[in-house]
Amino acid sequence: MHVFELTRQLIDIESITSNEREMGDVLFGYLAEMARRHGGQIERMPVEAGRDNVFVRFGDPIVTLSTHMDTVPPFIPSHEDEDRIWGRGACDTKGIIAAMITAAEALLAAGVRNFGLLFVVGEERNSAGAYVAAQNPRGSRFLINGEPTENQLALGSKGALRHEIIAEGRMAHSAYPELGDSAILKLLNSLERIRQIELPVDEMLGPSTLNIGTICGGRAPNVIPDQARAETFIRVVGDVTEVREQMARAAQPDCEAKEILFIPAVRLGSLSGFATTVVAFTTDIPAFNETWGQPFLIGPGSIHVAHTSGEFIPKRQLLEAVNLYQQMVRRLSAGQL
Repeated sequence: MHVFELTRQLIDIESITSNEREMGDVLFGYLAEMARRHGGQIERMPVEAGRDNVFVRFGDPIVTLSTHMDTVPPFIPSHEDEDRIWGRGACDTKGIIAAMITAAEALLAAGVRNFGLLFVVGEERNSAGAYVAAQNPRGSRFLINGEPTENQLALGSKGALRHEIIAEGRMAHSAYPELGDSAILKLLNSLERIRQIELPVDEMLGPSTLNIGTICGGRAPNVIPDQARAETFIRVVGDVTEVREQMARAAQPDCEAKEILFIPAVRLGSLSGFATTVVAFTTDIPAFNETWGQPFLIGPGSIHVAHTSGEFIPKRQLLEAVNLYQQMVRRLSAGQL
């Protein structure tokens, strides 16, 4: 199947995080047929009920090509024009999966038998699939992780520190606010202090950034709210000890800052002849913890259109990625760093 056709087929499978079953089944079927034709071995790697990673190997894998099969909401079906393929997951990361599979088919046709393909669930929420894969390595010495970097090797990526900010109050009739205790006002006070935190900066990765992603609370316009909460997300660039302490202090005394997720920033390798970049987003790479080998980060498409209503991937970059992935597998398996 041509890489463009496969990209559209994968985009048209809804695989929002926690709903990856159909995507996994389709990939398993496609890769099982590849394994049958080329003497490979395929397995499902259970993560939780209805959610499995899919891994196929051809020989003893020195290099593993990997990315995630889940997407953010909402589902957006595919369409294409002369230059681009559009839809949810086009660049993050259905097109990357298609490019990796197409590269694998070309490698197999050329007689290469020392690599694997690993597609995981849950990257968009908590890297659940990557953490399970890290507990089940398969001998690979190099991991090529696919994310939209416009086909440049990323020298580093920021980490993630996510908190839930929780406020509790007391309900009352809104005509008599002195009888209640507004959880929403408490939350607003805490969030304003959190916004004033001076976050660290790294020479290569740049500044840490804060996003207040969700806010919810209250019962009705005429009721003093007894509960409210928000979710914050900091793209971190180094040690987070002080940031954690600052978050706890800024939330108090009005709220509690509950840590939900931490993924450290990473620095990555390069290869001669490959253009390089630095990215601000977080990937599965820290969750793998090098159990699948030394990591490299590269893929077609731009992160600037990922997670948007106009997500797309350039066809030119898809074709380029097919060749780049083949080059990397050949070079890394030959020890040409």
